[in-house]
Amino acid sequence: MSRAGRLARAAGGTMILILISRLLGFVRERAVAEVFGRSWETDAFRAAFHIPDLMYYLLVGGALSAAFIPVFSQYLATRDEDEAWHVASSFLNLVVSLLLLFTVLGILFTPVLAPLVAYGFTGEQEALLIHLMRLMFPAVFLTALAGLGIGVQNAYQRFVLPMLGPIVYNIGIILGAYLLGPRLGIDGLAYGTVAGALGNVLVQAPYVVRRARWRPIIDWHHEGMREILRLMGPALVGLSVAQVNLIISTNLASTLSEGSITALNMANRLMQFPLGVFAMGISTVLFPSMSRLAAQGQLDALRTTFSRGLRTILFVTVPSAVGLAVLGEPVIRLLFQAGAFSARDTAATYEALLFYTPALIGLSGTQILSRVFYSLHDTRTPVWVSLFTLVSNTALSLLFLHATDLAHAGLALAYSITTLLSLGLYLLILRRRLGRIEGSLLLRGLAGSLVASAVMGLLVGVVHRQLLLRLDLASLSGRLVETLVPVACGVAAYGAVSLVVQGEETRELLRLLRGRRNTREPA
Repeated sequence: MSRAGRLARAAGGTMILILISRLLGFVRERAVAEVFGRSWETDAFRAAFHIPDLMYYLLVGGALSAAFIPVFSQYLATRDEDEAWHVASSFLNLVVSLLLLFTVLGILFTPVLAPLVAYGFTGEQEALLIHLMRLMFPAVFLTALAGLGIGVQNAYQRFVLPMLGPIVYNIGIILGAYLLGPRLGIDGLAYGTVAGALGNVLVQAPYVVRRARWRPIIDWHHEGMREILRLMGPALVGLSVAQVNLIISTNLASTLSEGSITALNMANRLMQFPLGVFAMGISTVLFPSMSRLAAQGQLDALRTTFSRGLRTILFVTVPSAVGLAVLGEPVIRLLFQAGAFSARDTAATYEALLFYTPALIGLSGTQILSRVFYSLHDTRTPVWVSLFTLVSNTALSLLFLHATDLAHAGLALAYSITTLLSLGLYLLILRRRLGRIEGSLLLRGLAGSLVASAVMGLLVGVVHRQLLLRLDLASLSGRLVETLVPVACGVAAYGAVSLVVQGEETRELLRLLRGRRNTREPA
């Protein structure tokens, strides 16, 4: 099988497992909503992740994508495996040591850190936040170990089985909510999170242990280690800026009405569903390949791989954004409105989702664009884009909160505008870097997706309004029909119009889902 065929098959398998994981993520969110509702306790639980997550992104998230995978892939492609593992051992030993140190310090100094993520919390809510943060540090430490294992496997072009780990993680949280939540309250959810994170580590461990040529060293002087550290620096700044951005938004939301943080979080997760399945799946598979192409100086092949990947991602995410805008309320009602989660909570979450949907297009593009720069060993550009994102999102958030009555929806709108501006900035910089980025093909594909999505959105809206006149939305069957029938009509309409206005992207996606690609693609 050709390299293109192997990548396509890996992308297809990865997207299927990411889809399963994301669907379980909805089951997880329903479990949280059904047992705990949209309350000050769920606000505290979601805010408790932010500082531990910052530790993760500083030490693992940025290091893997910006530094470790490109360098480790380059050594595997151009050097012998023993030398590659000499570099990998040094990096992994350093990161795990820092993770342990930060986890211990985080647990000790949680009372100092808690006000940084939700300065609007006081009294009992602040005490709960401190308690939950202390539980989240071990959970995020385990998630970081699993992330390192996934990074090693991705460098070996192994993408499908590592995605079983996030599935186990979601199952742990679901069981924690349903089995422990009624007995232990929100603590049961936290314990389920720790158990799920441990399960994720156990999924990644067998292959890594079997394949690893680990050594107890930290070789600061090896050129590969120095290259990883050089690339890590700007990436750490860029990803920490992104996490600080989220912390600022949570702080602002903590001053709004009870449940605002939860509504924003749930809406964001819904928006991220197609992003995680398609954009993340395709970008994850293409990234090691782009790193190898860049290392070998095959810029034409790199350009073609990136362009085709971005067009395929936009082909899916543009209609997804339109579909969520039109059908967001019935989707939330079907997935979450049960138990402690009321119709009022559904309306508040949909209000945030409506303003989040444009961000789906911006984020899907930046998923692959940032990886193009990382594959070129350019980590400075993502830093500058991240700083631009921080400044613009903070300014727009403050503007919408004080100059409009949008409340938490204003924070979602600020985020969407910022992501679209970031996408445009990335494209302008990449065009200057590579000379050309097949812009005419990208614009033609985007225009076709917008036309087909507009037709789809009109049809879906008409079908949904007709169903509302005939259905009992208090019943599960009524909610299923209200959601699934318009979705089916929308998929059919989008597919039909797309075959007319952009047949190439439509056939490309179908080939991708079947696990094969045009073998005439550059090798």
